[in-house]
Amino acid sequence: MSQMPWYCPGCAAEQLFEQFHELAGSCPDSPDGHCPEWACGSCGTALIVGFLPQEEPFRSVTPRDTGRAA
Repeated sequence: MSQMPWYCPGCAAEQLFEQFHELAGSCPDSPDGHCPEWACGSCGTALIVGFLPQEEPFRSVTPRDTGRAA
């Protein structure tokens, strides 16, 4: 298992976190590779590190320009 030190909110201290799905294709949430799930080796608190890809890219809404001053 991969391990990484991070601050654990459950332990209120820095602890070693373990990544349980380190092999590509073994994570049910991210079958294409990188697993974002890490768990504290002391208390079991889970962290999601990073972002999972979304189905659709984020689209921002811009206000319409009516050509009139407010």
